[in-house]
Amino acid sequence: MNIFVAGATGVIGRRLVPLLRDAGHLVTGATRFPEKAAALEALGVRSTVLDVLDARSLLKAVYASHPDVIIHQLTDLPPAPPETARMHEVLERNALLREQGTRNLMAAAAMAGAKRVIAQSIAFAYAAGSGPRVESDPFEGQERGEPVVTARGALALEQQVQNAPEMQGIVLRYGRLYGPGTWRAEAEGPAPLHVDAAAHAAFLAVTRGGAGIYNIAEEDGYASIDKARRELGFDPNFRMNSRL
Repeated sequence: MNIFVAGATGVIGRRLVPLLRDAGHLVTGATRFPEKAAALEALGVRSTVLDVLDARSLLKAVYASHPDVIIHQLTDLPPAPPETARMHEVLERNALLREQGTRNLMAAAAMAGAKRVIAQSIAFAYAAGSGPRVESDPFEGQERGEPVVTARGALALEQQVQNAPEMQGIVLRYGRLYGPGTWRAEAEGPAPLHVDAAAHAAFLAVTRGGAGIYNIAEEDGYASIDKARRELGFDPNFRMNSRL
């Protein structure tokens, strides 16, 4: 299949691309950074340099790739955790990308005739409740109509992906990432998730599961992953055998 990966050089994207390549898919990887395009080419995939907030350039790139599947791994986060004083600014910028960037990406997907979109969301912003949180549970603040900034961006992304006509919209609610390239070396709760398992979940969703939302995390009692195990074959213990 032809697969367009938006955010291909991010912490998840750069681990996902080799999985797709090795499975025989024709991959186009998008990055904002010209200096990172060469790394994608070295992996044996096509690269394109663009800013998803530039709707025109994004449309041209997506249309040219003739994608069957689009994988949305876009974030706007620094390599290391910002200082506390800057955290709100960083989260607002990331929420903006999820809102406007997703809108542009979904419009491009529709124009290009993509049949499936797989998008990264979050599994650690559920409202308080008893027992493991399931996919139908509300996010923090959602019931009051004022979700916190991170949840706000994630909800905007999810609504656009799921409401796209004539496309299967799959939302992967990732836990708090840890491992190479992330902000955390070790698991931290709630809902920790190793970056390798996150990438593998997106790989599985290319050919498995149906439209809807899936919690993707380790089983620590916070979020139920029964649906992802059952429909995607997700295994939170997956690790890549590579030097990425």
